[in-house]
Amino acid sequence: FDSLPPAHYKETMNTILVWMQQSETKLSVPQVAIAEYEIMEQRLREIKALQSSLQEQQKGLNYLSTTVEDLSRKAPAEVSQRYRSEIEVVLGRWKKLSAQLAEHCQKLEERMTKLQRFQNDTITLKKWMAEVDVFLKEEWPALGDSEALEKQLEQC
Repeated sequence: FDSLPPAHYKETMNTILVWMQQSETKLSVPQVAIAEYEIMEQRLREIKALQSSLQEQQKGLNYLSTTVEDLSRKAPAEVSQRYRSEIEVVLGRWKKLSAQLAEHCQKLEERMTKLQRFQNDTITLKKWMAEVDVFLKEEWPALGDSEALEKQLEQC
């Protein structure tokens, strides 16, 4: 019995595997070009929630690693190797998932910053275009009014 993990080990392993599968599925949703800031904010909240959930699951992963280390000391070589291989696969997926979450979060924050800047620039440009439109619709000064012509030349 020393070479077998406790029942809690299998439960924790199943919980973490299910959680990782669900998280990987959520992350595998194709990234589409989003031009609406609110949708991007919602996606960022979802990714940050996954990151928080990842931190919550860390305790279970630590338990699995510790249990496998304990088993390695007590169990025959072939049994301990099987459990070590199993935990290495889980740790690899965990590390990859953690990196993907961080990368998605960073990219989304960068895109949100760019979109915000673009929207601000667009507002400024529209305001400038409205001012130019007003200027172009003004009456032209009379040909003899050199002072008014110079002022309009400066405005141009």
